[in-house]
Amino acid sequence: MMTVISETTIESGQEPAWDKAFQERLADAENQPGWINVQLLIPLDAPNKRVVVGTWESRAAWEAWHTTEGFQRTRKQLDAVKQSDSREQWYEVVNIAPSRDARPR
Repeated sequence: MMTVISETTIESGQEPAWDKAFQERLADAENQPGWINVQLLIPLDAPNKRVVVGTWESRAAWEAWHTTEGFQRTRKQLDAVKQSDSREQWYEVVNIAPSRDARPR
């Protein structure tokens, strides 16, 4: 399992447009083979930044998703309002602890 963390800075005032396009991207990702989960984070001291934490079964599954029509469409929308290129970092997932609600009883 792999997690990729991407950081993006959005043009000031364009945050709603970026967030809307990201929700479309998320809806597409949820249906892709190998997708596990995603978190979208907004730093408290930087409301025009976004940090995406995505977990996939493999990097190959993530890369395959990047070739889909849905990903390419939202890439154009997101790129149109971003201020700077995203930075990506990859991590191997060693352990995921489920929430108490998800644990068998």
